[in-house]
Amino acid sequence: MDKNKKEYCRKCKKPLTSDEIGATRKLVNRGSQVFYCLDCLAEAFDITREDIEKKIVYFKEMGCTLFR
Repeated sequence: MDKNKKEYCRKCKKPLTSDEIGATRKLVNRGSQVFYCLDCLAEAFDITREDIEKKIVYFKEMGCTLFR
């Protein structure tokens, strides 16, 4: 992925953060080139945005390289 290319949520078209891209790759498919914002991911998994935010913190603490 080009570091200078801006990515957008596939569903709602919101600009994405690196954490949202990492969350999509961690929760959907590590090789994904299609990304979702936290709100759309939460809706797809029928969980809350806060649940995903807690998981992101956990993955970062565990040293997951998808979250830098």
